[in-house]
Amino acid sequence: MSLDPNLTRAALATLAARPSASLGHFPTPIDRFDRLAAALGIRQRLFAKRDDAITFGFGGNKVRKLRYVIPDLVASGVDTVITCGGVQSNHARATAAAAASAGMACHLVVNGVEPTVPTANALLCRHLGATFEYVADRSERKPAMERAADRFREAGRHPAIVPLGASTPIGALGYVAAIGEMLAQGVHPDVIVHAGSSGGTSAGLLAGVALHRLETRVISISADDPPAAVIAEVRAIVGGLGPLLGLEGATLVDAIRPEVDDTFVGTGYGHPTDASTRALAAAARTEGVFVDHTYSAKALAGLLAYCQDGRISTDATVLFWHTGGQVALFA
Repeated sequence: MSLDPNLTRAALATLAARPSASLGHFPTPIDRFDRLAAALGIRQRLFAKRDDAITFGFGGNKVRKLRYVIPDLVASGVDTVITCGGVQSNHARATAAAAASAGMACHLVVNGVEPTVPTANALLCRHLGATFEYVADRSERKPAMERAADRFREAGRHPAIVPLGASTPIGALGYVAAIGEMLAQGVHPDVIVHAGSSGGTSAGLLAGVALHRLETRVISISADDPPAAVIAEVRAIVGGLGPLLGLEGATLVDAIRPEVDDTFVGTGYGHPTDASTRALAAAARTEGVFVDHTYSAKALAGLLAYCQDGRISTDATVLFWHTGGQVALFA
């Protein structure tokens, strides 16, 4: 369902007036991937939106979300941010960097085993001054964050929990704004392909497409969860986005068309596949661009497969939204 243009203009004006933190320099580049396309026999026009090139905190999609989350926390008097992730979490690293830049402490609840010698994101989080506690698996992260918040409140602090991936309606505003940024750069893709997991990036992109009244498909290549679970989370986030922009949540949800594909996960979250390994090598050797096996290599593998097998028309303009994650290559 297409949104009323008067409503969309008002919503985009509301977004433009909302405070955002100065985390990095924008817009991020949009590059042509002609050499990659030629090497693989891809006839579609292939572009990449380079959020891996965000200059703050080693970049990535989490920084765009935190640009809106951080001012909201500061306005609420928060002095300690609590969040979660795996040992090599991009989100944990970006949140620790954003908290440090705002003068806030950061506490990380991490599922996995504490590394003997921290590397990559785990090392960067320590440099950023984050504190850690380790839990056995994902199911223990949320209750551990809530217990940590209670401890900090008892100690006289003012904590706030930022959910995994900063995938909240406020965080998703970062990717609503990013669609406007993309259009201002003169690229109007028929299809956007990106890596997805907790739903916030997809929710923001879909809402941005709807608010700009585009016909662009947004395809999320899941890093872990099945489509039904991801789509439910995306719809919930978009429903919360509406009121932030002066719209009925249900109206905005009805305007989005989420597509989620989990067939590129392979044996599990963070485990390379043959396709992701080929995609990583092809991007590096043709364009000098790095992708990571957990997220962006699998998304690129999905994009290449869709282009090669006809699921994306050969006359389409296709944008790979590079969500970062390359720090994990140093783990």
